[in-house]
Amino acid sequence: METSNFIHDFIDEDLLNNPGMKIHTRFPPEPNGYLHIGHCKAMVIDFGTALKYGGECNLRMDDTNPAKEDTEFVDAIKEDIHWLGFDWGDRFYYGSDYFDIQYELAEKLIMNGDAYVCELSADEFRDYRGDLTTPARSPYRDRPKEESLDLFRRMKAGEFPEGKYTLRAKIDLGSGNFNMRDPVLYRIRYVEHHRQGTKWCIFPMYDFAHPIQDMIEGITHSLCSLEYEDHRPLYNWVRDHVDLPSKPRQIEFARLNVTHTVMSKRFLRHLVETGLVDGWDDPRMPTLCGLRRRGFTPGSVLDFIDRVGVAKSNSLVDIGLLDYCVREELNRTATRRIAVLDPVKVVIDNYEDGRVEYFDLPNNPNDENAGTRKVPFSKHIYIDRDDVSADPPPKFFRMKPDGEVRLMGSYIVKCTEIKTDDDGNVTEVHCTADLETGNGMPTDGRKIKGTIHWLSADHCIKADAQLFDRLFTYENMNEIDSSEYEKYLNPNSKTVIKDIRLEPSMKDAKQGDKFQFVRLGYFTLDSKNVNTYNRIVTLKDSFKLQ
Repeated sequence: METSNFIHDFIDEDLLNNPGMKIHTRFPPEPNGYLHIGHCKAMVIDFGTALKYGGECNLRMDDTNPAKEDTEFVDAIKEDIHWLGFDWGDRFYYGSDYFDIQYELAEKLIMNGDAYVCELSADEFRDYRGDLTTPARSPYRDRPKEESLDLFRRMKAGEFPEGKYTLRAKIDLGSGNFNMRDPVLYRIRYVEHHRQGTKWCIFPMYDFAHPIQDMIEGITHSLCSLEYEDHRPLYNWVRDHVDLPSKPRQIEFARLNVTHTVMSKRFLRHLVETGLVDGWDDPRMPTLCGLRRRGFTPGSVLDFIDRVGVAKSNSLVDIGLLDYCVREELNRTATRRIAVLDPVKVVIDNYEDGRVEYFDLPNNPNDENAGTRKVPFSKHIYIDRDDVSADPPPKFFRMKPDGEVRLMGSYIVKCTEIKTDDDGNVTEVHCTADLETGNGMPTDGRKIKGTIHWLSADHCIKADAQLFDRLFTYENMNEIDSSEYEKYLNPNSKTVIKDIRLEPSMKDAKQGDKFQFVRLGYFTLDSKNVNTYNRIVTLKDSFKLQ
């Protein structure tokens, strides 16, 4: 991870001015969906900053909005954080734990003349909002505090319908920052809360709840994404107008935007609920559980976040960088195995029927301790359809009429016949093998330009494969109105291939194992579909690290 960034510079300054300060951060996801790669950046910044300074980081569920929140998401968030290697110890909280104290503080604001009950309707609120040259208005701003307090308590008691009243802070109706034009602190909502049930029918707005939560927990630095920069004056106003000892500092950073990806949890939920994807953990989704199911590793995700860095201005990151990070890791660590995705049978005519021999192939050429495994060879083998052509284009150096090719790690063979059906599809290939080349090297100095992978037809096992592409066809989905997102879904984002062939050693594969299927890409077992392998990434990509 980075050793320093502008956030750390601010913290260093605070430590210099406050010797002995213990750094305390928090990660406050809303439990209304699963974490995605954008949340991962915030998580790394929150937990990573605490680790750097020997401090602590709380995990707090931001459940002040009762709509769409569920314990399913709470459990998933915990799992994702642990998967990436972070831990909150015994510092796990819910924002709803503080409803009582937030209500008490709101009453004190009323009695101090810093808040009032307003009964503007939603339409009136918009009409009275003003513009850059016209201040906002509220005919209820000077309501006596005793009257506001009475109405607020009756709001809490459930006497009024939704939308009838709100509690607003009394700040500055003429502020150039519209967040400071007497913002709403509480609203009436008759929605059952996933933890509080029906105890509450008024709920605090995030801008009121968040700073109070931070202060109660003793947070020193509230690290937020850049959209909260304009809300910082309101954060500070709440911090300075409620009677709590802790006075945290809010610092904003640029959120993570990735090409061909949508970070809207609302739209991701739409994809799940309408069946356009196979759940929150669909391997095409930008969710951490989706990346995990696809086969991405914690190390590769953290490497990606580290390479993106911590910036103050928004930018768009090529999703190819994430692929690059996992490809770099798996090139070092993944076990090599042979797979044939679209098998075509090849008959070695001069090889004895029933004869079987075994060739030693490396488990990982990048790891000298990985050893080798024995791959069986017989008269009948499978090769991939892409590696054979009855009418080859120029510079086609694989299986073709009268052409020679090396079978990886074994013999050089010469193609003597390619059989096709009426549509020109290859149905079977016949070859003769140079049986003096079984050690993997030509014996007479001739150069063989093509090497292809293969499997013994008598020994290989069957499986299925899932190949994935970008979920969206458009590069910068931030330029697209959310109502149009669905139009840009990639219809070819998932391809299922039945009855691929694998070498027999793959019968011992386990969940979590990562493999390089030579010449094809990196794969792992899918967690939901039996005997199905997900392609994590291809072997190569057009992405170039800058």
